[in-house]
Amino acid sequence: MSQPARQYRGRSSEERAADRRARLLEAGLQVFGTVGGEKATMTAICAEAKLTERYFYESFSSRDDLLVQVIESIAAEIGEAARVTLQTVTGDPEVRARAAIATFVDILTADPRKGRVSIIESAGAEPLRTRRRELLRAFALLVAEESKELYGDRAWSSPQDEITALLFVGGLAELMTAWLNGEIEVSPEQIVDAATYQFTSTAHR
Repeated sequence: MSQPARQYRGRSSEERAADRRARLLEAGLQVFGTVGGEKATMTAICAEAKLTERYFYESFSSRDDLLVQVIESIAAEIGEAARVTLQTVTGDPEVRARAAIATFVDILTADPRKGRVSIIESAGAEPLRTRRRELLRAFALLVAEESKELYGDRAWSSPQDEITALLFVGGLAELMTAWLNGEIEVSPEQIVDAATYQFTSTAHR
């Protein structure tokens, strides 16, 4: 017979492990998103999470493994929020596209740590740089798919749809980089306006 999970202060070992993993991910976001990749050491992340390295290796194989997971969690948050927005917002293609773009921009500007991690710091070194490219490509494919949903027969066919989507996603990433670095004085609303105009001008024939 299997033994029941041990309880500590009313919580199982699995629940405590999940809590420690969540704390380490939050610590990774905080350190990586504020002091940058070079200073986001395992020691610094463990100190921020108030956990020992023993608990670090309980959930992650290395510092890079944790940081990739931080990037993955941000990408998942953006992807899910964008899907929900497109499923719930009604109106013409421009209204729906604006809503989805605003969702993306809001997540990365409301918590600039997420913007810095996913757009800037992730480009610094491998394996983060490779995962960043993969995620941008995945978002471009999502943009191309949604273009067909929004514009139907007017949407570009392959490969022009993917080319246009990659240009859009890459340009938006560069614009977000400039905003996060303080190189351009614009509001998040102006970013949404510009990105919406770019998308609606190029996503269809």
